[in-house]
Amino acid sequence: MKTEALERYLNSFGKYIVQQSRTKLTKGKKNVTKDLYNSISFRVVSTPNGFSVQFFMDGYGKFVDKGVSGTDKARSYTDYKGKTVVSPYKYSNKQPPSGIIEKWIKKRGLKGRVDKNWKSAGNKGGQFISHKSFAFLVARSIKKKGIQGISFFQRPLQLAMKDFTKDLLEAVKEDIINGLTTVK
Repeated sequence: MKTEALERYLNSFGKYIVQQSRTKLTKGKKNVTKDLYNSISFRVVSTPNGFSVQFFMDGYGKFVDKGVSGTDKARSYTDYKGKTVVSPYKYSNKQPPSGIIEKWIKKRGLKGRVDKNWKSAGNKGGQFISHKSFAFLVARSIKKKGIQGISFFQRPLQLAMKDFTKDLLEAVKEDIINGLTTVK
């Protein structure tokens, strides 16, 4: 049986989820370097049982999507079924690498500053601190508070799945009609 309509539908399904995921990343202000944005892709694969739509993204995308619970605070996300779920990821004894946080700080143009009321030897308070020190403090805060998930992939998947069955059946119906042959 020809499966052109089914393959076309699955490709449009994949394109929709990729496009919506990228939009949610941008709107969620999680698109500083565009690395994750550019890594989101899909592929329709023929299997012995039919077809499979596979999605790909950089490894850290799952943490942005589902969040990471901190040592002091649990984080959650909304899954593709629309349910709020506690993140399966959690910081325990390690914190995020300061080097990565430092690069992020520089890209965002952020500056750390000592509290004006905190005075110590050689410090009047209110001065800027180094990117390295600021990155360490941010990483420590992330370890405690975690990272809230933004469901940038789960939400588009949820929306696409609402009409998936109906639209999928229409594509299969079209393929069956196109595959019928007239018997003489």
